[in-house]
Amino acid sequence: MMTTLEERPSPNHGERAGGKPVDILLLHYTGMTSDESALKWLCDPQSAVSAHYFVFTDGRLAQLVAEDRRAWHAGLSSWAGEGDINSRSIGIEIANPGHRFGYRAFPDAQIDAVIALCGDILGRHPIPPRRVLAHSDVAPSRKEDPGELFPWHRLHEAGIGHWVPPDPIAAGPTLRRGDRGAAVAALGGRFREYGYQVEAGDDFDNALAAVVRAFQRHFRQERVDGTADPSTVSTLHRLIAAPG
Repeated sequence: MMTTLEERPSPNHGERAGGKPVDILLLHYTGMTSDESALKWLCDPQSAVSAHYFVFTDGRLAQLVAEDRRAWHAGLSSWAGEGDINSRSIGIEIANPGHRFGYRAFPDAQIDAVIALCGDILGRHPIPPRRVLAHSDVAPSRKEDPGELFPWHRLHEAGIGHWVPPDPIAAGPTLRRGDRGAAVAALGGRFREYGYQVEAGDDFDNALAAVVRAFQRHFRQERVDGTADPSTVSTLHRLIAAPG
């Protein structure tokens, strides 16, 4: 059951563009030193950032922007070939200091609140499981949130999001930054098939390494290193094949 929503209106929002449907649920961490400083920033007209919802460390919830409005949370981003993620998404900011200020596990009460809130949103919007995404998924070269400590498997157990148990890390053929060739081109194609923005080509460059890291933070959290080892690649293949 979802807890009571506090009203903390943010002025940072606008019209959703082009009549696009809401078909992405995007999860963030705040990446600031305290809950209140993050909430203040999201409600400051000078910041030009916001989200629809805010989840406090203790599990309290606040609504900042109405769901029919375009909150400013995704920034420059893309998924499945589509830009302007803000116009087609609902954004949730989850209080956590993030990698810069002492990244830590998300408390159970906070995750319980996230699950309840996501379930409530999904009851109003027909968002497919594989479009419940991390900020790092849609902006892999810029963002790390909500990061490798976020328990996506718990959300999936509650019927939220797309997930398969990651394959164990094991020795085997690995592609990494600087590699070139048909295997790299095929890898990029598979990431593109799932939804990540990957330019066509056969060069394992910094952009592809960032996509691999983003994928690992979401789906293979044991080791986040930007190298496409057998565990990462096989987990990607299984996700593509999985319903959702």
